[in-house]
Amino acid sequence: MKKEQVVHCQFSVWYPLFRAVTIRREDPPSHAQEESDDAEEIQWSDDENTTALKAPEFPEFTAKVEEAISSLGGSVFPKLNWSAPRDAYWIAMNSSLKCKALSDIFLLFKSSDFITRDLIQPFIHCTDDSPDPSLDYELVLRKWCELIPGAEFRCFVKENKLLGISQRDYTQYYDHISKQHEEICRSIQEFFKKHIQYKFLDEDFVFDVYRDSRGKIWLIDFNPFGEVTDSLLFTWEELTSGKNLKGDQGEGEATEQDSPVFRCTNSKVTVQPSPYLSYRLPKDFVDLSTGEDVHKLIDFLKLKRNQQDDD
Repeated sequence: MKKEQVVHCQFSVWYPLFRAVTIRREDPPSHAQEESDDAEEIQWSDDENTTALKAPEFPEFTAKVEEAISSLGGSVFPKLNWSAPRDAYWIAMNSSLKCKALSDIFLLFKSSDFITRDLIQPFIHCTDDSPDPSLDYELVLRKWCELIPGAEFRCFVKENKLLGISQRDYTQYYDHISKQHEEICRSIQEFFKKHIQYKFLDEDFVFDVYRDSRGKIWLIDFNPFGEVTDSLLFTWEELTSGKNLKGDQGEGEATEQDSPVFRCTNSKVTVQPSPYLSYRLPKDFVDLSTGEDVHKLIDFLKLKRNQQDDD
């Protein structure tokens, strides 16, 4: 995965090309640069016993965001250049990414590891050694739509060929997907050929779509073709090598040479908890439970041993 591919997946890069087939957005300012000098002023009290710190204010930026929210019907879905704060939905009062005010957006953004990664490590999985491209960070506000998780799908494209389609909410079983998977696959394939193929800026990419109750396909987002993007019911080894992809197709599907592999959760037995649940816990707890941070585990075992010695 190249840094250029990551840049091409920024919302402001692909949205003008696919505006007609995706959900509407508004353009608040990308940052509050024109007000930054005033915002950095900190006023301290002369009283040695009480120290008052004045919170920064961005009245012009706030007004533009509120105007954008109002123009989109009063409720929006927020994201930065690439990511939405999906891992922080639990902290919102409505347990949702639905935002009605700038304060709702701030709460989600400051609580999200996904947003933090966008800000400090956007090119973490890139293999080229070229200098990091300069970025202008943008607050993207999209019109809020009540999307059914069972109607979202992720599509994997390599060399401008649609390799695979995965159920997006793979932790749950949806009966209609199992029954209609051939029709769903066909409609997504037609949408890809008509609106996406050879029109995106790269040959390798991932895109998300939504299939509404009328069977119409809507483009949701683009993502880089690489490990930074969740491969869901596929593995990246399968997607990059092409191995084992054709093995799970039926006889009828195999007759179509360019037919993508469609994967979904086929049984209630395989239902899993949401992968975002771990983000509700402090990172130290998660590292201990998974053994990802050996030093924390060693410290924890030493603490337990000392407690036993004291007892």
